[in-house]
Amino acid sequence: MRYAQGGGLTAERREFRERLRLKAVERFARGETNAVIARELRVSVRSVQRWRRAWRQAGERALGSKGPASRPRLSPAQFRRLEAELARGPAAYGWSGDRWTLERIQAVIVRRFRVTYTVQGVRKLMRRHGWTYVAPVAGGEGREPGGWQRAEEGRGGRSRRGTRTG
Repeated sequence: MRYAQGGGLTAERREFRERLRLKAVERFARGETNAVIARELRVSVRSVQRWRRAWRQAGERALGSKGPASRPRLSPAQFRRLEAELARGPAAYGWSGDRWTLERIQAVIVRRFRVTYTVQGVRKLMRRHGWTYVAPVAGGEGREPGGWQRAEEGRGGRSRRGTRTG
């Protein structure tokens, strides 16, 4: 998956792209043209032009990988603690009802970890860790509250609504 951690390339893909740039450096030193390098490395001429400019200005180190674009804000250990907090239920934080909303989860993250996420960032975080939104079931007694819950075994965590068949 290209964006396995919710942003940026995987470590393997970053290494692959760095190797391409370093192969280009060898060819720059031999005096090959941008078009030839681009064709043989199967990249755009524009990319090779950018790489050559960076190489001229700062040398080979300018083309090294700079690491992931962004690191997850919550570590795996912190996310496990967040799940433990969510298991306590919204009432533990003074909210009525048994429903976890993105806004409520966002507030728990700020209170417990002093880390800010946008509402969409919380949604991506929860999805990435196997949580899904379950719509409340209409009805009388015994109705499910809905909200964000750990995806059930056997379910992909995605709603059937909006998926295409055939």
